[in-house]
Amino acid sequence: MPLGRLRVAAWTSALAVLLVAVCVAGAAMGIIDIPPRFVVASVLHAVGVSTGVSVPDPYPFVVTFLRMPRVALGAVVGAGLASAGAVMQGFFRNPMADPAIIGVSSGAAAGAVLVIAAGVALPLSLPLAAFCGALIAAFGVYTIATEGGRTPVATLLLAGVAVQTFLGAVVSLLLVRTDDHSLREAIVWLMGSLRNTMWSEVAVAFPVVLVGLVVLFAYARDLNVLLLSEEDAHALGIEVERTKRVLLAVSAVVTAACVAFVGIIGFVGLVVPHVMRLLVGPDHRILLPTSALAGGVFLVAVDTATRLGATSLPVGVATAFVGAPFFLYLLRKREVHEL
Repeated sequence: MPLGRLRVAAWTSALAVLLVAVCVAGAAMGIIDIPPRFVVASVLHAVGVSTGVSVPDPYPFVVTFLRMPRVALGAVVGAGLASAGAVMQGFFRNPMADPAIIGVSSGAAAGAVLVIAAGVALPLSLPLAAFCGALIAAFGVYTIATEGGRTPVATLLLAGVAVQTFLGAVVSLLLVRTDDHSLREAIVWLMGSLRNTMWSEVAVAFPVVLVGLVVLFAYARDLNVLLLSEEDAHALGIEVERTKRVLLAVSAVVTAACVAFVGIIGFVGLVVPHVMRLLVGPDHRILLPTSALAGGVFLVAVDTATRLGATSLPVGVATAFVGAPFFLYLLRKREVHEL
């Protein structure tokens, strides 16, 4: 096996095992501590696999309907945000880039807060509004930055900052004009949370994120070439503008599918891919799958820790508490550099 494929297999296998272990631990720990063997048996029984293990009540219900949906959505969201962050950092050739840079998070926030302020209570109205708001913002940024069939990266970055600022003002205005109940609901959503997750949410988010990640992985080689320069990429036969459109569109859809159900969760798309780049290098053929797995590990672990704490913090707040000091540490150690 070539050395490159061996590294991919080694890193992905190790992180996949770690992700499974963290998910089992997340489903095992709580007010009722459940032995890991009963967690595994409950999950296997739920999918129709007989293990011969008799699981006492109420373990199957707690694992299958209360904890595993939350753990599964955390893994999906962490993987999606980290992968999209790795793509954005490579796309912009900037370690400070993350999925929010193209307006996805601010667009989702505007859509969600608008629905909350309007008092709309239809099924899936909140995640649908957040998803649509995220995509409208992202494609609006792309449209503003595109001229003559070309989308300069610097213009795209500036357009993203402008749209984020504008939508931030819209969200602030909506919050000011809402009643106390709607204001609390909006703030909880903006802080990001995996509470009260249901399997129906996992069933919607998982296929969108999975298909998006497969497409992004397929463009890993092209993204490697874009790290050099657009001129070099064009000389090597890469359809630069088409590749940029695909990367932006898929990253936006993946991020929108993640934040639509859990709210704004920061630093996953910034810190995780940057740390993995330090560990495995800049080759996106290795970086993207490892970032996806590490993102799932990180978010599930942080959410489990917050759930077990004396004060149950929203996971979006906890990731900021963990991510921001760690990123400052990297800055002080001079481990943050240009790509």
